[in-house]
Amino acid sequence: MGSDRRRVRHPAPAGRPDAAGLDRRVVVAGGGIAGLTAATALAERGVHVELAEREPFLGGRAGGWLTTLPDGTRTGMSRGFHAFFRQYYNLRALLRRGDPGLARFTALPDYPLVDAHGRTDTFRGLPATPPWNALAFALRSPTFGLRDLARLDAKAALPLLTVRVPGTYHELDELDAATLLDRVRFPEAARHLAFDVFSRSFFAPPERLSAGELAVMFHLYFLGSAEGLLFDVPAQPFHRLWDPLARHLERTGARLSPCTPVRQVEPGGPRRFRVHLDGEHGRVADADAVVLALDVAGLRDVVAASPRLGGPAWRSGIAALFTAPPFVVRRLWLDRPVAAARPAFLATGGLPPLDNVSVLDRYDTDARAWARRAGGSVVELHAYAVTGGREDTERALLARLHAVYPETRDAAIVADRVEWRADCPLFPPGGFGRRPRIGTGVPGLVLAGDGIRVDLPVALMERAATTGWVAANRLLAGWGVAGHDLTTVPTSGRFAPLRVLAGRAS
Repeated sequence: MGSDRRRVRHPAPAGRPDAAGLDRRVVVAGGGIAGLTAATALAERGVHVELAEREPFLGGRAGGWLTTLPDGTRTGMSRGFHAFFRQYYNLRALLRRGDPGLARFTALPDYPLVDAHGRTDTFRGLPATPPWNALAFALRSPTFGLRDLARLDAKAALPLLTVRVPGTYHELDELDAATLLDRVRFPEAARHLAFDVFSRSFFAPPERLSAGELAVMFHLYFLGSAEGLLFDVPAQPFHRLWDPLARHLERTGARLSPCTPVRQVEPGGPRRFRVHLDGEHGRVADADAVVLALDVAGLRDVVAASPRLGGPAWRSGIAALFTAPPFVVRRLWLDRPVAAARPAFLATGGLPPLDNVSVLDRYDTDARAWARRAGGSVVELHAYAVTGGREDTERALLARLHAVYPETRDAAIVADRVEWRADCPLFPPGGFGRRPRIGTGVPGLVLAGDGIRVDLPVALMERAATTGWVAANRLLAGWGVAGHDLTTVPTSGRFAPLRVLAGRAS
């Protein structure tokens, strides 16, 4: 469960070891990370679980499917790159249910960050322990020198160094991330290579991202964790990543229902809820509890279609949710390899619309097999928070690839797949207080997902998994059944003197 000795264990509510004899039935709506986690947590305690997922595959935004290339190859396709950081303790606990040694993952030795001037930052060889990790990163950066360090506004920077969850949200959430960095006097060039790269991983530009979210992210990845700044990636395509967990769920008695979206949740019936399921044969499932682990649009749609569910304030809060700007993933199968020295993953700053480049044949088994047969390479381009049109953006992505990897200019495109999506939650300034909570005020109805509030230092996939565990624990506790422990990075800054100083400054 990690090497950081200061990671925090959050004990679950105690209770009877399982739900045997209670005959509790739960429908989990959504087969992404949050839904898979909630289903696992409940099924392992003897609850009868049906996991209803609208897509034919599991994993949600970290799922995948098969596509056929012009040469007849059937290969994996997905919504793009995902980094599985070592401090994603609760996500890793889920994945270990089906893959105890995490053998389906491989470590990336580095992920360089490059800007428009060719200046490059790297995470290779950095110390793992804070604050030396961030200090070494800054001091060896070509865009952040000792003069920049001296110019920083120490008082304005204190909230980045003394994170408290949820206190930091209350303190900084009304600000946007760009304004906070202006106050800190963070150098513009270094901002492109450090904060912008990570803020855009929330699918929004810094001007539309809460400064509280940015500070918690800085804590999670830099100054709150001693797990290091590198991460793992799936060594197999995403359409196979979730197979072991699916088998684990089926062994525990869970029912997996792909291609079965939840349309409506109606209070009443022989149990507490009647869940209306669409699919090839529409039907109704009676349940003692429901977990809505849906994306923003899916959650809005189900609540809108369920007029008797929840009170007016809660319903209006769900209806007011909105998503981050669209993002695009363009995957190219090229007829020649990229240069051998190219990293498996390259993040970019100041090179719009390109945010990163992945060379999939460096680590993905399907991509590697195709590249060997064809003598080519498989390259994936990402653009987050897109503002341009489709044709212009896709054309600009290819031009940026040719600029950062010039050897690709003469490569022929054997196959081209483009995914445009706009279904990620947005964390805007002032949004924390309105963010939906796991508890809904409706007994037996809970929410989970990466857009759901949980007062722990987590983000992205780890927030999805964490809310799934917490949602299940709430239901289990209501039935007197023991839940599942959680683990996080420290919930406040690691440095007591700085915390005292921050308290005096405020």
